[in-house]
Amino acid sequence: MAEGTHPRGRGSGGAAVKWARGLALFAGIMMVMTGTFGAIQGLAAILNDDVYVLRGDYVFKFDVTAWGWIHMVIGILVAVAGFYVLYGRLWARVIGIACAVVSGIVNFAFIPYYPVWSLTIVALDAAVIWALAVYSRQAAESGWRE
Repeated sequence: MAEGTHPRGRGSGGAAVKWARGLALFAGIMMVMTGTFGAIQGLAAILNDDVYVLRGDYVFKFDVTAWGWIHMVIGILVAVAGFYVLYGRLWARVIGIACAVVSGIVNFAFIPYYPVWSLTIVALDAAVIWALAVYSRQAAESGWRE
């Protein structure tokens, strides 16, 4: 078969490779965006303890400033890993999946402070994990453009 015409998308122009590249681009951009938002969210909590209010009694009780530092550090890590995912680095995909898992867990525990935003970030983290998991080494090596 000619290059790029393999039925399973193994050539440089295969549909599966194009989908994988698009998903990785989506994941990288989402990681940069959510990481930046997480860092800003953390900075807001560090600068003003009253910016988030605990709603009801919850198992995970942290000081808002502690949440701020947690969100800031994880947000910066997620954003940096997202930039490297855009460059197609394998290690960035692995770290990106790990950061998205940690971000999802942290935002799940943060639900009583900021429920809608936390659930949105958990959903985006799940999408990022999926996109990075299906991204192949072949798609990364072939670059973003044909």
